[in-house]
Amino acid sequence: MLTRGAVLRESPGIYEIVEMELDDPRTGEIRVRVVASGLCHSDDHFAVGDQTPGILPLAGGHEGAGIVEAVGPGTTGFAEGDHVVFSFLPVCGRCRWCAKGLQNLCDLGAFLATGARFDDPTSFRLSLDGAPVGQLAGLGTFCEYVTVSVSSAIRIDPSIPLDVAVLTGCGVGTGWGAAVNSAQVRPGDVTIVMGIGGIGINAVQGAAHAGAGAVIAVDPVAFKRDSALKLGATHAVSTNEEAEELARSMTNGQGADSAIVTVGVTTGKHIGQALQAVRKAGTCVAVGLGDTFVKDGDIDLHQLILFQKRLQGSLFGACAPTADIPAQLAMYQQGSLKLDELVTTRYALEDINQGFDDMKAGRNLRGVIVHQH
Repeated sequence: MLTRGAVLRESPGIYEIVEMELDDPRTGEIRVRVVASGLCHSDDHFAVGDQTPGILPLAGGHEGAGIVEAVGPGTTGFAEGDHVVFSFLPVCGRCRWCAKGLQNLCDLGAFLATGARFDDPTSFRLSLDGAPVGQLAGLGTFCEYVTVSVSSAIRIDPSIPLDVAVLTGCGVGTGWGAAVNSAQVRPGDVTIVMGIGGIGINAVQGAAHAGAGAVIAVDPVAFKRDSALKLGATHAVSTNEEAEELARSMTNGQGADSAIVTVGVTTGKHIGQALQAVRKAGTCVAVGLGDTFVKDGDIDLHQLILFQKRLQGSLFGACAPTADIPAQLAMYQQGSLKLDELVTTRYALEDINQGFDDMKAGRNLRGVIVHQH
């Protein structure tokens, strides 16, 4: 069948709307009518060239939700009409990491940027003018229809609006889990969250859920600081220096218990500032991506070693997608996790580049494309 979608023909480049051929699902695959797709900074990294696509053209989008329209032969666990959220990290359920409960580190994740099937780097399901088109993270949710592996799909309660459920496929778990799982925020802690975008706002929610006594949100944009205060932050400041000073004033000069770095383009300077801001035996959690070609660093090794600080990377908030996406949506239904408030603007597919401009200008917490079928 034919599907419209937004692709990158080059990197650096801009997303273009094209019509592509989409293959039918094979065994272990489903075809999904995509209802909504989140605009995440990770998609923009490929557009600006910070990250390298495995193939061009590349259909962007890795945060998506939709309705199953076809199920591949011999494929179990899904039926036509099921509502699904895509996990941008696939889960095989069999590798060493899945077996240990570390689904976010599943071996299939090694193939996310190839745009091909996870089990065959030469096999694609999209084509344009007879040439293969990659699907970012095996998904390509900027397309109106996609054929994906069942390892990337989570069935959800059909009563949940897909244009908010979509956020749990990346942004919610990445931020919320960074606080709850990676920083291991405990009741009474002082936590700093650096950067209040689609990830950082959920780190704020996660820290508040975990019982932090103080959640200090840092962002130069007043709109984002105000949003953080409405969604769990106790304080909001515009600079990292202010956050560190405030944390020390609350802890007899010791520093924050944890600092979570969720800025859009992370540098070594950001990591160094966060590590400086935490107390002895405190934790700095690095979440946001940076330019893959820049190998900078600004870490005080004296403090890291002699103050026994912890520098912790965090992929998808160390979440287990098959368990945590349904759990987060259950919290949303119970009213304890805010999702509706995270969607600042809804866009048509044709307005995708405006959506990314708004993201980089700080006008959105999260922009969402709603496909008009």
